[in-house]
Amino acid sequence: MSLNVDRDSMAFTFKGGMLPMTVMELTSADPERIREQLASKLSQSPAFFQHTPVVLNVEKLDEPHLALERICAVCRAHKLLPVAVRGGPDPVKQSAWALGLGWFPPQEVSRPRPLESVVADGDAAEHEPAPPSESPESTSEPVLPDAPPGTTAGGRIYRGTVRSGQQVTAPEGDLVVVGAVNAGAEVLAAGSVHVYGALRGRALAGIHGDAQVGIFCRELHAELLSVAGNYKRLEDIDPRLLGTTVQVRLSDDQLGITPLS
Repeated sequence: MSLNVDRDSMAFTFKGGMLPMTVMELTSADPERIREQLASKLSQSPAFFQHTPVVLNVEKLDEPHLALERICAVCRAHKLLPVAVRGGPDPVKQSAWALGLGWFPPQEVSRPRPLESVVADGDAAEHEPAPPSESPESTSEPVLPDAPPGTTAGGRIYRGTVRSGQQVTAPEGDLVVVGAVNAGAEVLAAGSVHVYGALRGRALAGIHGDAQVGIFCRELHAELLSVAGNYKRLEDIDPRLLGTTVQVRLSDDQLGITPLS
């Protein structure tokens, strides 16, 4: 019997993928406290709460009998859609499955390695010529510094513009974009993200949880910035920083944006 399958008869195919997800890290198991904080967040950033899928991270909780169903109901009432749970003992895992949610084991953060060991994709790296800059040239352009210690190995270099609807990832290290990232585009890296052009889309660094990495860009107009799951949207960014050369780093679990000279 032939093992070949007629493509016209196939109803689906399995494909691997890396999708950016918002992680809601719970430090309280009290649904009412969660409700109060979500109501406050909703008033501050209503655009974020538009049926956004979230992963509930319960690694910091010591609650074997978590009121997971009530917490999920609170999230849905505020237009957040829980899709999975990360961490927790076996009763939490069983509860997640019973509610139709996925379950992820606790996250392991690999030790960072120095940037000197970063290897570009070589022949696999993109060689699309970078188009003209979308913003007027300035007479003196700040130079982005060498990536700081704490970045990871196995990086990727992308040459050209990342266009709207396009996603470029570096799942094992730093991502360097020699060009612009347009609005509606997305760049993700396990390590740091470096954009040698205008950053107008979404940039996510430390997607596996490494809090020592950062985002560095030539011209900041980002729709969203995220480092190790801590994020800021465009409306949360100081308007004085827009259009400038900046670095984005975590400090005391807070996302900080500082200019680079």
